Amino acid sequence: MTLGGEDDQTAPSLRPQSLMFSFLGIYVLHRDIAVYSGSVIDVFARLGVSEEAVRSTLARMVKRNLLARHRQGRKVYFGLTPRAVEVLEDGRRRVWETGAVNRDWDGTWTLVGFSIPDSRRSTRHDLRSRLIWHGFGLLQSGLWIAPGVKDVSDVLASLDLGDHVTVLTARAFKPTEAADLVGKAFDIEQIAARYRAFLAQWDVSRPLPGADDLARQLLLHTDWLQLVRQDPHLPAEHLPRDWPAIQAEQTFQALAQRYEPPAAELAATVLDTLAV
Repeated sequence: MTLGGEDDQTAPSLRPQSLMFSFLGIYVLHRDIAVYSGSVIDVFARLGVSEEAVRSTLARMVKRNLLARHRQGRKVYFGLTPRAVEVLEDGRRRVWETGAVNRDWDGTWTLVGFSIPDSRRSTRHDLRSRLIWHGFGLLQSGLWIAPGVKDVSDVLASLDLGDHVTVLTARAFKPTEAADLVGKAFDIEQIAARYRAFLAQWDVSRPLPGADDLARQLLLHTDWLQLVRQDPHLPAEHLPRDWPAIQAEQTFQALAQRYEPPAAELAATVLDTLAV
């Protein structure tokens, strides 16, 4: 990942909307404020994101009911909607409460089975995408699993699947072993590779030498949130002992603590806010 690499498709963390969620989660969530668009542009310039891209992102998030406009004189400020608060709270929980290492698994799996006719291929594709996003892996044709008890009502919402889907919770019994389920349903090496890439970027003596601490903070949080959102949170006892998520989480937490005070000072000099 490099600063200014907004068009680099291998660095999804630099997409303006992903960065915007990190910015809003750190500097707007639960503060009862809206932020002047010009100051948001100033912050994102530190990340190599253009004014045009910031304005486009803000407008798009208004259309999606994630931001609300507030005017004061000639200035336009942007504040959070209830929907945005919900999204940002989910991100906060994943980062600071759920974490990257699942040491509390009780042996339970959530199973989602479905058989959707070919006439609804797009619905089938949407369901698969949502299941992956929520930490499910494909065990065998039409049967997806995730560790723990998962409420999949949000996953199924709006898809109108009716009797095409079955949701169960279960435990593995011999000859089936939980470790076998992990290996069959999830690409362990791909998950580990993402954590190793994070460590290569951040577990170094001076990450992103061309950035200031506000830019580093936003990039760090964006990278980490995207990483844990892609992690199915598999039980630690069935993963390699040198599982890189452990070191990666320690690195994130240490850097987040290090960047917070200087980043907050920089943000205070840039941000123009409005009480809402």
